Amino acid sequence: MDNMPWLTLLMVVPLLGSIAVAALPSRSSALARPIALGVALLTLVIGVVATATSFTRGSSEQFQMVEQHEWIPQLGVSYALGVDGIALALILMALVLMPICLLAAWDDVPEGGARHKGYFALLLLLLPFMVGVFAATDVFLFYVFFEAMLIPVYFLIGMYGGERRQAAAVKFLLFSLAGGLIMLVGVIALYLQGPGGSDGFLLENLTGLEIGGTTERWLFLAFFIAFAVKAPMWPVHTWLPDAATAARPAVATLLVGVLDKVGTFGMIRFCLQLFPEASQWATPVVITLAVISVLYGAILAIGQRDMMRLIAFTSISHFGFIVMGIFAFTSVSQAGSNLYMVNHGFATAALFLIAGMLVARRRSKRIDDYGGWQRTTPVLAGSFLVAGLAALSLPGLSTFVSEFLVIAGTWSRYPVATALAVWGVVLAAIYVLLMYKRIFTGPPPVIGTAEAQDAASSDADLPYIRNDIDEGRRPLRLAAAVPDLGLREKAVVAPIIAVLIVLGFFPGPVLETLNPAVERTLQIVGISDTTPSVPADAGSTSGSDH
Repeated sequence: MDNMPWLTLLMVVPLLGSIAVAALPSRSSALARPIALGVALLTLVIGVVATATSFTRGSSEQFQMVEQHEWIPQLGVSYALGVDGIALALILMALVLMPICLLAAWDDVPEGGARHKGYFALLLLLLPFMVGVFAATDVFLFYVFFEAMLIPVYFLIGMYGGERRQAAAVKFLLFSLAGGLIMLVGVIALYLQGPGGSDGFLLENLTGLEIGGTTERWLFLAFFIAFAVKAPMWPVHTWLPDAATAARPAVATLLVGVLDKVGTFGMIRFCLQLFPEASQWATPVVITLAVISVLYGAILAIGQRDMMRLIAFTSISHFGFIVMGIFAFTSVSQAGSNLYMVNHGFATAALFLIAGMLVARRRSKRIDDYGGWQRTTPVLAGSFLVAGLAALSLPGLSTFVSEFLVIAGTWSRYPVATALAVWGVVLAAIYVLLMYKRIFTGPPPVIGTAEAQDAASSDADLPYIRNDIDEGRRPLRLAAAVPDLGLREKAVVAPIIAVLIVLGFFPGPVLETLNPAVERTLQIVGISDTTPSVPADAGSTSGSDH
């Protein structure tokens, strides 16, 4: 099965599934959900089989599952795919999260009509682009996937989001396009510096080029700005809170949990590999911006009244840790950052999706509209608590391992920056525990006046976006118990929490997959490691022992 084009198959199957869902006749639009879920599960099975049969951990080759064909030879563009441990881990994360998000989005749009099938077709369309952007080994092909991702996300926010969805979608698009166009200039300039020919955009042909210092720094900035926008880093982060707040919970999960990882992945794959000297030159500034992101995101999260916006700011803080570990240039910090990308994807999925379940019941995203929910929804409260504890990196949960590795690895080179960033851990405990306290403890749940309830219920298509239905109204005690998690919702939450716990105690297999790529990146950059590498058997003990 070595000649099987696994990566192409991982893109073609969901692409055909998306087309099939979109082509359903209106009278059969109810089939959109099961078809999309079935296609996503099939793609996940293909990904698992491909990993088991065609990927060798610890291989000396940079890329495996390699595919290469001429695409536009006149321009030097190839259809070239391949994965190392970093790309494979992110692809598998995306494959796992997609069926979970589809199941979570089951009732987002009422059955019947073009809106229903269009919503699930667009969700499924994200999957081939997510696989392609992590698997592309041709720089121009990577740029194509990088920009193509914007299309379904724009429509998912602009057409199916909540309040101010159109403004949020346009802001997301403008920020992403601006960063992408700057990167396009860098892509073209990089090609002109390379050997040219029919495969002049191949990553292997552009690695190790002798580029003048000033030129290399400009090219680095062109790529880094695009990735900083996508990551998102302060001060080009402002699109994220608006987009995550306006988007449906499943869309916000894929946006923050998977698509935004393209930013940090791109820093490793392209900035460090193609521009090693410029990466070292920019490190002090990047580390400074990363620390600002850590503290800024955490501080602003504490003051948020909208739970979705709060979760978005926590992600800005967490991405700061990831970037800091990448540019600390130690094997421990980089292994921690790569593991953090995977762990954050599942942790933020848990927060967004469980928060969406809250909002579906209360029809409000305002934290002040909740209180005492643990009495009537103990399973929901317990699930939210585990997700929140993962966000603050409690020992025994997956995010602790990665955050500890980032901090330990960065300390050896940048102790001052590390000491400042550690305050982000303290602030995380504040915003997570305060949010849990306000939502689940205290007086029993409340609802607004009858008029407010009628206003919320009348918007059946957008049941969760009414942030202000109780503004200026005196709340009333909840007469009937709020329902706890149903079977479908438990099926959404259970696998995510299982991953958070398993990777918290046994991160070794993932680290063993990531370590060769980490070591190769440091070799390309040309920096000798000052700290020991993460052992492959790191998962043999509990997460609290790391």
